[in-house]
Amino acid sequence: MTNKRNYLCMGLNSNRLGFNNRVCVRILKGLVTYLPFIKSPIEKHTGGTDTARYCYSVWLRHLVIAYAKGLLRKKVRVIAELGPGDSIGAGIAALISGVETYYAFDIVKYANVEKNLKIFDELVLLFRKRADIPDNNEFPNLKPYLESYRFPKHILTNNKMAKLLNNERLEKIKDAITNMEKPHITNRIVIRYFVPWDDVSLIKKSSVDMIFSQAVMEHVDNLPDVYRNMYTWLEKDGFISHNIDFKSHGFAKEWNGHWLYSDIVWKLIRGRRPYLINRAPLSVHLNNIKSSGFRLVNETRVKASNNINRKRLAGRFKNLSNQDLTTCGVFIQAIKK
Repeated sequence: MTNKRNYLCMGLNSNRLGFNNRVCVRILKGLVTYLPFIKSPIEKHTGGTDTARYCYSVWLRHLVIAYAKGLLRKKVRVIAELGPGDSIGAGIAALISGVETYYAFDIVKYANVEKNLKIFDELVLLFRKRADIPDNNEFPNLKPYLESYRFPKHILTNNKMAKLLNNERLEKIKDAITNMEKPHITNRIVIRYFVPWDDVSLIKKSSVDMIFSQAVMEHVDNLPDVYRNMYTWLEKDGFISHNIDFKSHGFAKEWNGHWLYSDIVWKLIRGRRPYLINRAPLSVHLNNIKSSGFRLVNETRVKASNNINRKRLAGRFKNLSNQDLTTCGVFIQAIKK
């Protein structure tokens, strides 16, 4: 007996459109999000950043590579993170390691005070122990990779950490977490949590030292504006540090199969979700970085085989370069000239 899902798919399935049952199901899931009583699963959680060890690993990877690329010549006091997700744990790790102001930008409100305070306590223990950076055995999908996962004592020396971990300073961080939506102006440690964050005037021009994200830029709509905004927010010699995942995120059989969908089909798949993947390949990000005024400092690509016949690519992806078709991820750092 044909089940309900297959029955619905029969109406969408046709050889002319090239749909199969998997594609039909993805379209139907997108259409369902338009029902007023349905809340999309993507609004419930993002995964990953709800654990202290993950957040610790993310922040220290960005920090270690920034140091190796000569991007930490001056003290990083003010940072911003795009899409922190389930918690602001990576930002809390940054504050513990010396940052004074942290801006968190998200499109949906995930983080809450109770969760962040728990992660804060766990992060403090990791820094007190000078714990090694959780590696690819613990988080096999977390990038960028490092040459060494030892605690970076060459950056965060014992003397520096002793000052950073004093009880008075930690209490200020804790207070900032508790009051992140209504920060105390008198507190030297400041957290601001912005939802949504599409207004460039949210923070002062040329006031940020570093902007980073972890597997977020592939979800951001209107990339030209976002890169220009980051350039506006950064001080001279400030830098961006982004790990970007170009894979289909389960919306296609092939890792790069999302480039087979026409814009109309993709719009149906996305439905009313507040965000999905933007399908922008590596070249689009590189072009936006250059046109916004950044100087590229680091481009570490993750390669994968392309098993798609170029003739099957959707219209606006027909001219993708071989580099785009075989780059499933990248770690990018660029400096404001």
